[in-house]
Amino acid sequence: MSKKIKRVLAIETSCDDTSVSVVEADGRVLSLLSADQDLVHKPFGGIVPEIASRNHTMTLLPLLQKTLEQANLGWSDIDGIVVTARPGLIGSLLVGVITAKTLSLSFDKLLLGVNHLEGHLLAPFLKDDEYAPPENFGYPYVALAVSGGHTQFYLVKGVGQYEVIGRTLDDAAGEAFDKFAKLLGLGFPGGVQVDKLAQQGDASAYQFPRALIHEDTLNTSFSGLKTAAHNQLKKMAPEEIEERKADLCASYQQAIVDALMAKLKKAVKKHKMRRAILTGGVSANSGLRQAAQAWASKAGVELVVPPIRYCTVNAAMIGRAGVLRMNQGERSDQTLSPQARSLESDFISGRSR
Repeated sequence: MSKKIKRVLAIETSCDDTSVSVVEADGRVLSLLSADQDLVHKPFGGIVPEIASRNHTMTLLPLLQKTLEQANLGWSDIDGIVVTARPGLIGSLLVGVITAKTLSLSFDKLLLGVNHLEGHLLAPFLKDDEYAPPENFGYPYVALAVSGGHTQFYLVKGVGQYEVIGRTLDDAAGEAFDKFAKLLGLGFPGGVQVDKLAQQGDASAYQFPRALIHEDTLNTSFSGLKTAAHNQLKKMAPEEIEERKADLCASYQQAIVDALMAKLKKAVKKHKMRRAILTGGVSANSGLRQAAQAWASKAGVELVVPPIRYCTVNAAMIGRAGVLRMNQGERSDQTLSPQARSLESDFISGRSR
């Protein structure tokens, strides 16, 4: 029987955030440090892949050292190295994977590449001095993983058992937020700016579409919403747009929240679940969090929404997924390579409808 893995160092570089964490087998986070690149991408209104990967090369090693120092640990205290290998920007992933492979060779540590999305699905089980999941929370549960690049519903049955039961047919919710922010000239990152303004606006001021909201499918669609918003802004004078920004953001955000909540409710009912999680970067959105928590309380559903530090891109969730898989005997070797997309074997598919 292989030795039990007690502690791993995790690396996450799937997009523009560099993140490193030390996570124990029970999900306790000993340290987590992240560095964003918002300022360098802001002039371009979005993430430039080449800039993202270049910045990872400058940031990752110093961040690794600081993370170990924060945990008061040395390399002798680390049993394995876990790294995001997919999906994501190839250049960014490459930096993390090559660094992990090099460290694995240099310090003779076990290595494992994991799926970024699996990290999100297991993030509710992380814990620290300020957060812990409900004592009896466990499998199975419905998960809504919603971010800038992904909007999917899962039935999570256990480690490595993730059934895709619904997905966006076009744009991710986070992308829809960012595109609207760009139309309004709110800057980057856009979703955060939309949320801030929405809290000051009237969500009923403008009527935006909620695609597929009444359909039996668990799939979503946001391309029509983006088109409707673009057409609405074309009808308005620049002065009116400036004056009504808060109302526009509130109405647009409400349309996204309503669409996501309709499918989350439907997923829980269809699969007869009493447990659910909300995870991913867009789960930091205040409107979505409030709507989900209010619904769960009323419906008697045990909903877990990890704190924002574990919902947005972070290495702690990668460490959680990795240490669980390592303790099931899984390993990667030096042929590990980054993949832009998930592998077919990562998820059970075919039931999204």
